[in-house]
Amino acid sequence: MTDVYGPEKRSAVMARVKGKNTSPELKVRKALTGLGARYRLHRKDLPGSPDIVLPGRRLAIFVHGCFWHGHDCARGARVPKTNRDYWLAKVDRNRARDVASRAALAALGWRVETIWECDLKDDAALSARLEALLASSPLPVQGERVG
Repeated sequence: MTDVYGPEKRSAVMARVKGKNTSPELKVRKALTGLGARYRLHRKDLPGSPDIVLPGRRLAIFVHGCFWHGHDCARGARVPKTNRDYWLAKVDRNRARDVASRAALAALGWRVETIWECDLKDDAALSARLEALLASSPLPVQGERVG
């Protein structure tokens, strides 16, 4: 089945899809702020430009949409009926980029965490997960420059 939009219209529609300050990302940021965490956003000097970075804790957090990054939940497993080959290739590229970004960050000594959109349904579980991440964060070595 072909796309219902022409190339210009499809491009305009896709350009409006947000990559920063999404609702899931804002929810995670609000929870972190409630826990007293200090963070930076979208650090372009780090591989993959993590959504949330806690430099003092060497922690990079990616907040992923299940559909866009091919999560193994119901929403992530859904493939549109229209333009199926395009979407499968796009999600595969996103997943490959995610793997490369995680590996590059780990090689630089960063801990990497991915929070999926479907994980945000339970506020208590999200808060507990973030608390555990903050509690297990390594402190920088004396004299080490962070971030």
